Amino acid sequence: MRSKVGCIVLAALALGVFGIGAEKFIVGTDATWPPFEWVSAKGHMLGFDLDVMRMIAILEGYEIEIQNLAFDAIIPAVTLGKVDIGASGFTITEERAQVVDFSSPYWTSDQTILVRADSGLNVITALMPGRKVGAQRGTTGAMWIEDNLIAKGVAVELVLYETYPEAIMDLLAGRLDAVIQDQAPSEQAVRQYAGQLLIVGIIKTYEEFGFLVAKGDPKGILPRIERGMKKLKETGAWDNLVAAYFGNPLEIIEAAWEACIDILLVQKDPVAYAACLAQKVQELSK
Repeated sequence: MRSKVGCIVLAALALGVFGIGAEKFIVGTDATWPPFEWVSAKGHMLGFDLDVMRMIAILEGYEIEIQNLAFDAIIPAVTLGKVDIGASGFTITEERAQVVDFSSPYWTSDQTILVRADSGLNVITALMPGRKVGAQRGTTGAMWIEDNLIAKGVAVELVLYETYPEAIMDLLAGRLDAVIQDQAPSEQAVRQYAGQLLIVGIIKTYEEFGFLVAKGDPKGILPRIERGMKKLKETGAWDNLVAAYFGNPLEIIEAAWEACIDILLVQKDPVAYAACLAQKVQELSK
């Protein structure tokens, strides 16, 4: 995966009141990467990863506080004990696994080559020598460019950004020739900027995303995440979340989230919430 500086703390009073004295874990995310995590037009942090974290917290009997961090600052924050869980579309890699522990995979992704629709570029010409190619700092998209183009003598210019939306804006403005990014967020960008962006190639990297904690899992969080994911899948809540968050316009997802979120945060019913979200998205899409 993929980042913005500025620690936006999602207050418990704004997104659900938890029991006094309950065990609490801090979740670090980079809320600039829909549909996995982003900040809505009304200032709420939502997304597939964040709802999974909220739902597991309810199922496993703890509370969470979500902090919005730069993507490349999340793993250092986890290793230093400032953040307990990293939930931000992290690809499980050997390098990262040396310093943190991952949950079992929860999503599989490939990289895409994203260009302007009117550029005339294709999967080959978009990555030719002399092209400016953007990616977010610290992501596997940036690593792919370094390892598979630059290290092999393809003289593209890699331009790194704090967030992928910044790279997308430079692509739209003509300051980049292409952006390398995971498939679901690229598809969301194409949907968001209809007629302006085009995916010209999918790079089969078969990456697996995982939630992460400090090495050795000193707080015993991973078994609770695993149990929570298992419960969500067994009840159908996981499939409903996928149906709601992937393949739909952001404004529809945000409206559905606003309509259903009290079921999760007030009534504490993850299964009913996920069903409401999927149904509301379907209704609003008609």
